[in-house]
Amino acid sequence: MKLHNNNFSKFIILWAGEFISSIGSGLTSFGLGVYVFQQTGSAASMAVVMLLAFLPTLLFSIPAGVLADRHDRRLLMMIGDGCSAFGILYLLVCMSRGGASLYQIGIGVFISSAFSALLEPAYRATITDLLTKEEYSKASGMVSIAGSARFLVSPILAGALLAVSDIRLLLAIDIGTFFPTVIGAAVVKREIAEGKAALTASCKEKEPSAGEGRESFGESLKQGWRAIMDRHGILALVMVSALITCFMGTFQTLAQPLILDFADSAALGIGETICACGMLVSGLFLGAKGIRKGYVKGLSASLFGAGIGMVGFGIWENIFCVCLFGFLFFAMLPFANNCLDYLVRTNIPEELQGRAWGVIGFISQIGYVVAYGAAGTAADGIAAQFRLSVGRGAAGVIIITGGLLGAAALLLYSLKSVRGLERNQNDKKNDRERYQAK
Repeated sequence: MKLHNNNFSKFIILWAGEFISSIGSGLTSFGLGVYVFQQTGSAASMAVVMLLAFLPTLLFSIPAGVLADRHDRRLLMMIGDGCSAFGILYLLVCMSRGGASLYQIGIGVFISSAFSALLEPAYRATITDLLTKEEYSKASGMVSIAGSARFLVSPILAGALLAVSDIRLLLAIDIGTFFPTVIGAAVVKREIAEGKAALTASCKEKEPSAGEGRESFGESLKQGWRAIMDRHGILALVMVSALITCFMGTFQTLAQPLILDFADSAALGIGETICACGMLVSGLFLGAKGIRKGYVKGLSASLFGAGIGMVGFGIWENIFCVCLFGFLFFAMLPFANNCLDYLVRTNIPEELQGRAWGVIGFISQIGYVVAYGAAGTAADGIAAQFRLSVGRGAAGVIIITGGLLGAAALLLYSLKSVRGLERNQNDKKNDRERYQAK
C-alpha cells in the first residue's frame, strides 16, 4: 500500500543509509583485493573471492524477491543489512588472530553477501511503495549515486587508510556502516505503520501477514516469473539488463590489465577514479532533474553511447583517451538503468514488485557470471592468436563487446513490444487526466 504524504523524505532516509553502507562495502572490497594479492600473488585467487562474493546474489535473489512480497520489506532490509555484518566480523576476528586464509576470506564474504541478497529486492520494492511514478526517475538517479560511491569514494579513502593502518581498520569501519541502513529502515517502518493506522476504514489495502491465506512459496515464484515472461517488452528489457551486466563485468575484468599494459599502478588508480566520476555526474543530474518522457529512446541512446565508450576505451594506448572514453561509458550507465527501472517498475503490478525484481536480479546477474568466466580467457586467446600483449588482447575484447552493445541498442529501439511499454503508460496518464477533467 502506498502512502504519498511526504514520502520522498522517507526515501532519503533509506538512501542515505545505503550510500554510507556502499562506501563501507567498497572499503572491504578494495582492502580484501589488496590483501589477497599481497598474500598469494595470484589473480586467480582474487577471482575466486569475487565469485564467492557474487554467487549469493545470484542464488538467493529470486527467493529474496518472494520474501519481499510476503513479509515486511523494511524488516527484511534490517535483517539483510544488519546480519551481513556477521560475515565481515568473522573476517575481522580472523585478521586479528594473525591473518585470514583464502578459504576463511571466502566464508566471510559468502556469509555477508548471502544476507545482503535479502536487501536488494526489498529495497527496490520499498521505493515503489513510497514514491509516485513522477518521483521514480529522480529516485533512480540517487540510487545510482549511492552505487557509484563504492567506486568513487571508497578506493581513495581505503588507500589513505591503508597508508596509516591495515585491513582491520577497513573491516571495522565497514561493520559500523551497516547500522545506518538498519536504523533508517526501522524509522521508515515505524512511520509507515503509523500512516497506515491513520487511514480511514474505507482503505482496505495492507501488506499480507504470515499465514493469511496466501499462495505457496512455489506459486509466488511462478507469479514473479509470469509477471515478466507474459510481458514481451519486459522480458526484452530484462535481457538487455543481463547484457549490460555482462559488458560491465567484461569492462571491470579487463580494464586493469589493459591500462597496466602501458601505464603504472598510480595511473591506474587515477584512471579508475576519473572513469567512475561519470556515474557520479550522471547520478547527480538524474537526482536533480530526472527523466520525464522518452524512456525507450533514452535507453537506446545511452546504451549506444556506452558502446562508443567501450570501443574508444580499447583503441588507443593513451591514459587521457582511456579516461575520456571510460568516463563516457560510466556516464551512460545511470541513464540506461534509470530508463530500464522506470519501464519495468511502471508495467508490473505493485503486489508483484518484490518477486519480479528478484527474478530480474537473477537473470541480469547471470551476465556477470558470463563475463567473469569468459572475458579473461577471450583476452588471453586473442593475445595468443595475434601475438599481442595480454593488455591489447583485453582491448580487443572490450572493442568487440562495445560494438555488440551499440548494435543491441539499435535493435532494442526497433522492438514494438518495448516501445509499447511507454505507450501503455502514456495511455494510462491520458485516461487519468480525462477522468480528472470530468
